[in-house]
Amino acid sequence: MASEHEYSKVESDILIIGAGGAGLRAAIEASENNKSVVIVSKSILGKAHTVMAEGGIAASLGNVDKEDNWKVHFADTYIEGVYINNWKMVEIFAKEAPDRIYELERYGALFDRTPDGRILQRAFGAHTYRRLCHVGDRTGLELIRTLEDKVLHTNARILDEMVITKIVVEGGKVKGAIGFSMREGRFYVFQCKALIIASGGSGRVFKVTSNSWESTGDGLAIAFRAGAELKDMEMVQFHPTGMVWPPSVRGLLVTEGVRGEGGILVNKEGERFMLRYSPKKKELDARDVVARCIYREITEGRGTEHGAVYLDITHKGFKFIYDKLPSMYNQFKDFAGVDISKERMEVAPTTHYHMGGIKVDPEEESTNVPGLFAAGEAASGLHGANRLGGNSLADLLVFGRRAGIGASHYADGVKFSPISEDEVQKEIERVEQFTKRKNPINPYELIEELRQNMSSKVGIIRNEKDLTDALSVIRQIKGKLDRIGVAGGVRFNPGLIACLELENMVQNAELMVWAAIERKESRGAHTRSDYPGTKDEFLKNIVFKLENGQAKMTMEPVLKPPKELEEILSEGEKTNA
Repeated sequence: MASEHEYSKVESDILIIGAGGAGLRAAIEASENNKSVVIVSKSILGKAHTVMAEGGIAASLGNVDKEDNWKVHFADTYIEGVYINNWKMVEIFAKEAPDRIYELERYGALFDRTPDGRILQRAFGAHTYRRLCHVGDRTGLELIRTLEDKVLHTNARILDEMVITKIVVEGGKVKGAIGFSMREGRFYVFQCKALIIASGGSGRVFKVTSNSWESTGDGLAIAFRAGAELKDMEMVQFHPTGMVWPPSVRGLLVTEGVRGEGGILVNKEGERFMLRYSPKKKELDARDVVARCIYREITEGRGTEHGAVYLDITHKGFKFIYDKLPSMYNQFKDFAGVDISKERMEVAPTTHYHMGGIKVDPEEESTNVPGLFAAGEAASGLHGANRLGGNSLADLLVFGRRAGIGASHYADGVKFSPISEDEVQKEIERVEQFTKRKNPINPYELIEELRQNMSSKVGIIRNEKDLTDALSVIRQIKGKLDRIGVAGGVRFNPGLIACLELENMVQNAELMVWAAIERKESRGAHTRSDYPGTKDEFLKNIVFKLENGQAKMTMEPVLKPPKELEEILSEGEKTNA
């Protein structure tokens, strides 16, 4: 081995990877359980992808529609997940979401109000009742602002612009993690009793996406390499409405709040086409349904010259739009030169959310690796085959809190165990090798190839040939990973980060496509043109685990809900019929 490298040591009861809503909420809970907490973030504090969840937080407060309750929310969530959700997670979620909203309000969140002063709720796709608590169309930003302020009043230590490259597991248990500070160009060794992954999703695997640059699925990949199981990887949600023009903003999210506040979808012929596809729910059908309808309009020649359809809210007038949707108004005005109070928006589906992720226990968010926990988009189980809009922010609060509790309880029963010097030096050498290779392959070229491949062949409508071709391309790229490299050192080197992200993206993409090939049916967000129906034989979760360095796939039957929840579902099915 080469000469030893210097590094900094950081010790805490709990290490949290990710400073979005789930990570911050977990940190608050762990701190309140008297645990020392360190939060690390690849981005800067406050820049989490959570801020892109604009339309609202789903919870059955019943402030606008008094008939709403947790049972209806449970049924809506489970039915739209097409029955491969973890029923216990959905039950916990639906029951606890209202408490998390009122708690967030006590922390200082400023929600829009009804005339009598209660939290206002708006309609969203496939929710039976108006359930989305919101702050205009900046709800995610308000959530992050509130949680960040709360965390800053705890003893939690925050290290941002920090890249975690490895979770250390010895003796079958988590001991910590290794990474480096972009800002300092220095390696760090984090020793902890428990570790929570709250690093978000994998949307940047696709070329057209609403996700910000951080969302490369790092947490999933490093957890997988540490022995964690990944589940439902084929389930990727395509949000119906992303910006289309100009090309520089293609994929940027147009919140569902626009449709929730009365926006309608029309094709180039001026037809409100959702009346044809979904006469009852119209623009507020489930996201997978609306996305497929828009896709069909475009592919059958009824789209705009830019390959889009129109989203029109001009009939609501400037004051209403600017009061309810100020971010959307400014986004289109600044980026596209479009005044949405006078002109229609051009929109098309964009990769938005990964329902798949790390398999966790529904109550404590623990994984199959002792000491490793996960929450938020990095975890799987709640949303099944399709996520309802607004459920993501509530997910962060409900299960971020539970991960904080679970990790705290686990930490009570273990002692610190040092990470071996050999383990540290080997990982530093592995990372630095990217800057030492002669005649390396440019990682950005392979990232572009991977993302183009995923968007063109693993999109809204899938088939065996495209998926098989996509998997072949992914594995060709995988075969080149030991030749990628960049010039420079560790400090503020985006090329080095690209090398590490590419490894993670390839790992996640391979499992996404492999699972999509194996699921020979259409269910929720996973639509196969060659297998158009939903099949009972696939009422299963596809689970991956690394064994002897190779990914192994199993299909696990979905656990059926107990009788009392089955009865709630039956009522929900009647309502949704």
